Amino acid sequence: MADKTPRALIRLQRKLTIENLWLYVIKVLLDEKKPLRAYDIKVKLREKFSIDPPAVTVYTVVYRMGLDGLLSRVREGEEQKYKPTETGIEAFHKAIVFLEETIAKLKL
Repeated sequence: MADKTPRALIRLQRKLTIENLWLYVIKVLLDEKKPLRAYDIKVKLREKFSIDPPAVTVYTVVYRMGLDGLLSRVREGEEQKYKPTETGIEAFHKAIVFLEETIAKLKL
């Protein structure tokens, strides 16, 4: 019999990955310790987290993160790269604490 994953679990997985991609983008940039192009961020998301969103999704998320002050743009020659801002790093750490507190409340 084929594995029948409940829709509720599929929704949770989507909400904790694609719909909150900003967390993974910040983590990739913190781990790499250098600015990256949006394309390179997409590659790292696939390598590190097995998340493979469409390129347009990554570009949109990175753009919005810039508007929200979570990322800053760095020009290196002809390339546009991104790095986390202090605001982005702080938001990331607060999000991790929130997730840890939520998991602790849900544990049996």
